[in-house]
Amino acid sequence: MTLLIQNGRVITADSDFVGDILCEGEVISHVGPSIAAPPGSEVIDAAGKYVFPGFIDPHVHIHLPFMGTHAKDSYESASRAAIVGGTTTLIEMCCPNREDQPLESFELWLAKAANSACDYSFHMGVSRFDSSTASQLREIVNRGIASFKVFLAYKGAFGVTDEELFATLSLAKELGVIVTAHCENETLVAALQQQLLAAGKTGPEWHEPSRPTQVEAEGVHHLMTFAELTGAHVYCVHTSCREALENVQAARLRGVRAWVETVIPYLTLDKSYAERSNFEGAKYVMSPPLRDRSEQPYLWAALRSRLVSTIATDHAPFDFAGQKDMGLDDFSKIPNGIPSVADRINLLYTHGVCRGRLDLNTFVDAASTQAAKIFGLYPRKGTVQAGSDADLVIYDPGFRGKIAAATQLMNVDYSAFEGWEIEGRPSTVIVRGAVQARDGKFVGELGRGKLLTREPTHF
Repeated sequence: MTLLIQNGRVITADSDFVGDILCEGEVISHVGPSIAAPPGSEVIDAAGKYVFPGFIDPHVHIHLPFMGTHAKDSYESASRAAIVGGTTTLIEMCCPNREDQPLESFELWLAKAANSACDYSFHMGVSRFDSSTASQLREIVNRGIASFKVFLAYKGAFGVTDEELFATLSLAKELGVIVTAHCENETLVAALQQQLLAAGKTGPEWHEPSRPTQVEAEGVHHLMTFAELTGAHVYCVHTSCREALENVQAARLRGVRAWVETVIPYLTLDKSYAERSNFEGAKYVMSPPLRDRSEQPYLWAALRSRLVSTIATDHAPFDFAGQKDMGLDDFSKIPNGIPSVADRINLLYTHGVCRGRLDLNTFVDAASTQAAKIFGLYPRKGTVQAGSDADLVIYDPGFRGKIAAATQLMNVDYSAFEGWEIEGRPSTVIVRGAVQARDGKFVGELGRGKLLTREPTHF
């Protein structure tokens, strides 16, 4: 199949020009002005629109057994929602619990992705480290997974001990694997939860006080210490506050190789949403929690300065009715997560680019290019150049619309952004040379997505 995109304003992390893009088969074969259409090719006129590289969400949960229930999405629903929203590659957290074997868990998560419409990879969760763990992790790395995930939270479920953290980081350094980490001090969280619940403070508005900014900042500091001593490269997921970012910056100045991710909810929502009455706040419970609005200017500034490298979602969809309400009388039992894989790009464009907080190059860098570079996918993904995969998003900045649960493709019964206006959306989304979405509708093929094998680069 041959596809020619003409007259678009092509935006990458470091370029901005009007030109044409020729896609032959699954890759970009030529980028330049006035490319003649080969016989039999499909031609798309992108005049007046942006052409971005396909966006990458480096932090999603699709198959997720968690807190006594399961996340609602499958790859059938999540990958369609992602593509319609402009995301062409997902990196999912493979999250076994402490009783599971890593290799068996990897096989399970891999099987769940078989019907994906977009390309995908995994961060391999390490929830314990015993005599059998290292050999299984080596095999998983040999099969193309070049990143691990550790939790410094959720004691007794996903959380690792300090001994296990040291062993994981040491192995990662040996193998050249980057370690992504959820940074909160689990002991402090448990103590604060117990204290609040004992005082009768049971509603979702008490979730944030049970995991305040100091708890996250201490978790980041803890990770940085271990990274400094092992030499491992680390990546702080869903970073929500200034104190945590300052601890990363201080570690970088000491030579620690660390990267930072934030997620779209922290840039657009604040803790007042989790304080809504009639248990509505449960829709906005995630960990680390939504913070005070005063944190947002600092996050945006850190993004502009590239202290924050990537913007993900931490997509974790749980229904309000039947799942979130498991914590009706105890906020610590509310399944954590805000569904947002469909909305990340439109919200980032609307509240970042349109509000003057981000320029277009930084927008692309944070939502695509940096994830590709950090996780071993660049230049196959994350840019527009000859030889790269033909993952492209033709974006209409003139579109105006509203987000609504009634029309979303995510398999969850609410939207955290119900009624929010968006100023732009993808008009055409292309995955490896094939059109998969047009004008807000999925028109592609389930099962077309591929596992993206990656080579370790973080030695």
